[in-house]
Amino acid sequence: MRNKLLVWPLVWTMALLAQARGQITVAAAADLNVALTEIAASYQKQTGHAVKLSFGSSGNLFTQIENGAPFDVFFSADMDYPKKLIDGGLADGPSLYRYAVGRLVLWMPASCSLDLEHRGMNVLLDPSVKKIAIANPQHAPYGRAAVAALRHFELYEKVVDRLVLGENVSQAAQFVESGNAQAGIVALSHALAPAMKDKGRYWEIPAGAYPALDQGVVVLSHSQDKKEAGAFLDYLKTAEAAAIMRRYGFSLLEEKH
Repeated sequence: MRNKLLVWPLVWTMALLAQARGQITVAAAADLNVALTEIAASYQKQTGHAVKLSFGSSGNLFTQIENGAPFDVFFSADMDYPKKLIDGGLADGPSLYRYAVGRLVLWMPASCSLDLEHRGMNVLLDPSVKKIAIANPQHAPYGRAAVAALRHFELYEKVVDRLVLGENVSQAAQFVESGNAQAGIVALSHALAPAMKDKGRYWEIPAGAYPALDQGVVVLSHSQDKKEAGAFLDYLKTAEAAAIMRRYGFSLLEEKH
C-alpha cells in the first residue's frame, strides 16, 4: 500500500481537491489545449463555476479513468475511447456526443525554405528533413491519423526511420516548434495557436487521406457533480464556445458532410 500511495498520480490529487472546492475536473485530448482553455475561462467568467483542465493523449487519459482517476468529463480526440468507457460502465451513455471534427496538417518552421505549399507531403522526402514529429499512434488518435496519412501518400516506409513520437499531439507540435524536428504532422488547432501561428507554415492534409477525427465527449459515471458537468457541456454548444472552436480549426457537428 505504501508504494501505491507514493506513486499516486498528481493529477488525481488535483482532481480530488478540485471536487472539494466545487469545481468540475475535465480530462481533455491535447489538441484542445488552447481552445478548451479559452472556453473554460469564458464559462467561469459567465457562471462563476471553475473548470479544472488536464490535457494528455486520449489513450493515456482513458487508462487513468479506467484506473479510477476522479475526472468528471472526458473529451477524447476520437469516439472509440468514450464508447469503451460506456461499455465498461465508467461513463454515461446518454451524455456522449461528437463535439467536433479535428483536422490534420503538416507544419514546418518559418525558417524552412522548402516549397510546402506546392510540394505538400512530398517535402518530407527532402534530405534536409531529418526528423518528423507525430503523436504516438499507440495511444493518440492524431498519431494514428498521421500514420494513415503517410501511408495514403505512400511515404510511411520511406520516412518511418525519421519519425519521432510525442507523448501526445501537443508534444509533437513542441518538438517541431522548438527545432528538435524539421517537420511535424499535428493538429490544425496547434498550427493556429498563438505559440505557433507566426513561427511557421502549414499545409492542410486532405481529409480523405486519413480516417475522420470525430471527437467525442462524455460525462463519467463516478462524477460527483453531474449537473455541473452537464451544464459545461451545454455551454460548449453555445454560439460563443462554437466560435472559439472554429477559430482553432475545428469543424462542428453540423458542418461535417
